[in-house]
Amino acid sequence: MKVIFLDLDRTLLGEDYSPEPARELIDSLKKAGFEVVLNSSKTRAEQEYYRRAWKLREPFIVENGSAVFIPDGYFPFEANGVRMEGYMVIELGERYEKIKVVLDEVSDKYGLKYYGNSTPEEVMAFTGLPEKLVPLAFEREYSETIFRWSGEGFEGELEAKGLRVVRGSRFVNVIGNTDKGKAALVLLSLYSRLGKVESYTLGDGENDFPLFEVVDRAFIVGGLRHPKAKNISSLDELLEVIG
Repeated sequence: MKVIFLDLDRTLLGEDYSPEPARELIDSLKKAGFEVVLNSSKTRAEQEYYRRAWKLREPFIVENGSAVFIPDGYFPFEANGVRMEGYMVIELGERYEKIKVVLDEVSDKYGLKYYGNSTPEEVMAFTGLPEKLVPLAFEREYSETIFRWSGEGFEGELEAKGLRVVRGSRFVNVIGNTDKGKAALVLLSLYSRLGKVESYTLGDGENDFPLFEVVDRAFIVGGLRHPKAKNISSLDELLEVIG
């Protein structure tokens, strides 16, 4: 069995957030027998949008490893988790409500702007998200995204309060004590109950580094370097390497 974990922002998705450019890659991976697992900082609602567009049925990992969503009936056994709206959910991170309370306490001190204190219009300006996708990004369950700050030192203060601060390709994400790699290991342990697993991943940011550490083969789009990952220039090159 082959499993590939895919990042979204700046990896599968370009500046317009359209699912279309990655459709050929997704279809090719499915035809090649891969289980295609989205593992992104995006929310459940956002990932469901792309899953529908790409006709994916596999589990997916939301908000930088904060939770694993397993569709009902996907595995021939029951995973331990919380049942939620057609999924068995394995929660690894912190609830959004707690994260927002901590951020609200320090936001004025450091000039922080994030979903919880921004308008939809501001989020569109910060992210470039199309208007139709903005409500999906506001449906946060386990993390916050800091778009802008005016003072330094907020990362250390947030970590002192028990949160983790990780950098994506553009923004800073605030989560509980988890990461993309921890969530991937949870899911890979479930896949291993079905047989031998070959694991792959494609990402582009520092928040993908923990994931690079736990898979068999890792690939980076862009200029970052990691000792366990191979740099590629395009999605087509990934297919050439692993197809």
